[in-house]
Amino acid sequence: MTSATSAPLVFSPYDYAVHEDPYPLYARLRAEAPVYHNADLDFWALSRHADVREAFRAPDVFSNAKGVSLDPAAYGPHAYKTMSFLAMDDPRHARLRKLVSKGFTARRVDALSEGIEKISRQYWDECLEKGEFDFVDDYAGKLPMDVISDLMGVPDADRAELRRLADLVMHRDEGVQDVPQDSMVAALDLITYYQGMVAERRKARTEDLTSALLDAEIDGERLDEDEILSFLFLMVVAGNETTTKLLANSLFWGHEYREQSRSVFADPELVPAWVEETLRFDTSSQMVLRTTTQEVTVRDVTIPADQKVLLLIGAANRDEEVFAGGDAFDLGRDTTASLSFGQGPHFCLGAHLARLEGRVALDMIARSISGYELLPGSERVHSSNVRGFAHLPMRVEVRRR
Repeated sequence: MTSATSAPLVFSPYDYAVHEDPYPLYARLRAEAPVYHNADLDFWALSRHADVREAFRAPDVFSNAKGVSLDPAAYGPHAYKTMSFLAMDDPRHARLRKLVSKGFTARRVDALSEGIEKISRQYWDECLEKGEFDFVDDYAGKLPMDVISDLMGVPDADRAELRRLADLVMHRDEGVQDVPQDSMVAALDLITYYQGMVAERRKARTEDLTSALLDAEIDGERLDEDEILSFLFLMVVAGNETTTKLLANSLFWGHEYREQSRSVFADPELVPAWVEETLRFDTSSQMVLRTTTQEVTVRDVTIPADQKVLLLIGAANRDEEVFAGGDAFDLGRDTTASLSFGQGPHFCLGAHLARLEGRVALDMIARSISGYELLPGSERVHSSNVRGFAHLPMRVEVRRR
């Protein structure tokens, strides 16, 4: 009989089995092939923490300019049209990021705190009234996109439709190794909507991110319309799905490690640790792509120039050389070495917003319930780089006041 460990080592980010549980395979990659090559799908993969970290810090060798996704339709010199500065190298990346940052400031994000609490309270109160609900459908799938829409200035009446389009953009059916037609149509519909919103703001500014992006200026230089639209679309892809998955992953692992979640319910001051350990233990963004600009040697393996290289963040975050007992969920752990938001010049601009949403949401949950049970029917999302749940049915025990 062939044992699991002696089976051929084959890794594909499109494999549904990988979506269900990639971590045993990640462990094999770190141990047996830390510089892995999949000739059939034409990519390399780095899985050890030190290698992923150094690749993040070497954008001159590991380039973003052709995009950050292995999906063929999202890869190439056109990638920046939908992924904004995430699919650019310096100096172009630095210029656009600085301009966007003029509108997307930490102060503007912090000002969202009251709005996040209001949106969170609305959906969570509805959940508490039901007692049994789908955590993704009824809460986690609504909150992040509504927060982004609130930030952009999208009217309440349009937000449900934008959530639907955002979900379609990210979904992948089994065996599909490219962006499906439905996702392309949804992406175009989103861009068309934002074009209309930008046109309205040109006529009359409001107190929102869209207006701030129109007014952002450095030394007389402004963002053009395509740059604004690509950033708004990036917010949907990078800011919506990842936070939805963060929230559901937090509840899932809190259920699997009950002594940990019980400690949070007893002391909600532990909520930030719950957020950070979830980000480390089962990060939403499992991997990002880079392209080599030159021949590079990693651990005595030579990767030629112009090669696709996946940086396996999910694998790096469980590397035993950095996180002792990394396959255990531990709220007392030091997570400062986590790579969930990247490193270097492309460190995630939305990290502050994601953490804020996670803390507000989980704090509200921890203070309102004394426990919860997951019910049958959970279903994972199928995406080549995002990990989390499409459905997570649960029952809660409302805290007695």
